[in-house]
Amino acid sequence: MIKLFSLKQQSKDGSTAQSSKKTSAAYLRIQKDLADLNLPKTCQMDFPDPDDLLNFRLVIMPDEGFYRHGRFVFGFKVGQGYPHDAPKVKCETQVYHPNIDLEGNVCLNILREDWKPVLTISSVIYGLQFLFLEPNPDDPLNKDAAEVLRQNRRLFEQNVAKSMRGGYVGSVFFERCLMK
Repeated sequence: MIKLFSLKQQSKDGSTAQSSKKTSAAYLRIQKDLADLNLPKTCQMDFPDPDDLLNFRLVIMPDEGFYRHGRFVFGFKVGQGYPHDAPKVKCETQVYHPNIDLEGNVCLNILREDWKPVLTISSVIYGLQFLFLEPNPDDPLNKDAAEVLRQNRRLFEQNVAKSMRGGYVGSVFFERCLMK
C-alpha cells in the first residue's frame, strides 16, 4: 500500500531520482500488476535486481503440447510509458517456433497493434503461454517453421523435439532447453 502523505513529504524534501522513478506511473502500475498476478505453475518470475521491477525475466515451462518439458526464458523491459505502451518482450531461449524468430522477437498481437492500457503483465504472460500451446502459422516471424507446421504437422513436431533436445534443424543449431 502506498502512503500518500509520505510521498508528499518526499516531494517537499526534494526527492531523489530513485524515489521519483519508483513513484512514476509505470512503476506504480507494475507494482499493482505484480501484486495482482497469480502465476500458473508452469511459470516463474525472476528479478535480477529486486529494486528494479521494470526489468525482469519470465520462465515458461509448458506441461503439454509440442513444447512440453521445455524451459523458455523471456526478458521483459517495461518502459516509462507503461501502461500506455506495451512492455518489450524478447525470448532469450532460441526456439523453433513460428511466432518467435531466431533473434528472440515475439509475434504476439497484444505486444503490438492490439495493446491497450487495460491489459496487464498477466495478459502478456497468458498470451506467451498460449503461443506454446497453439503456435499460429498464420502470423509468423519464423516463416520456415510456420510453413512446416502448415504442410506437415508431424515433421514440425519432430523438428521441435530435435531443437529442444539440442541439435540442428536445417542449418540452425539449437541449445538444449529440455528440463527432463
